[in-house]
Amino acid sequence: MSKVLLVYASMTGNTEEMANLVEKGLQTEGVTVDKKDVIDVDLSTLEEYENIILGAYTWGEGALPDEFLDLYDDMETIDLSGKTFAVFGTGDSGYAIYCGAVDLLEDVIKEKGGKLALEGLKVENCPEGEDEDRSIQFGVDFAKALKVMG
Repeated sequence: MSKVLLVYASMTGNTEEMANLVEKGLQTEGVTVDKKDVIDVDLSTLEEYENIILGAYTWGEGALPDEFLDLYDDMETIDLSGKTFAVFGTGDSGYAIYCGAVDLLEDVIKEKGGKLALEGLKVENCPEGEDEDRSIQFGVDFAKALKVMG
């Protein structure tokens, strides 16, 4: 199976913790993971991978974090067909738009021809308890979806 690129942005550590849990789920299925902070990823990095998971916290009223804006803008300029994605994120339900960064990323993936293997995973603030298990399962489910699509 191909490697999975796991890209995340985290301010407080919550989304990074979620990325670690997703990575754990992928690894239990025998998937090799290249996990990178979004500030270390550009268009050429995305082009190297067929299977990509993106993780972002939501900033303010449903926005992508600043760290993700360059990559998002780059994604709008290329054809993502032939690539399989999943998106996860953390957010605060106190805002009108909950985990809007997940929705924004999924929208650009669909618009540019990428395939979403899973419905996006949204977690309130920090992945604890059931959300910890859901995050690990998200990685497992992505790995299984790749095997099926194979």
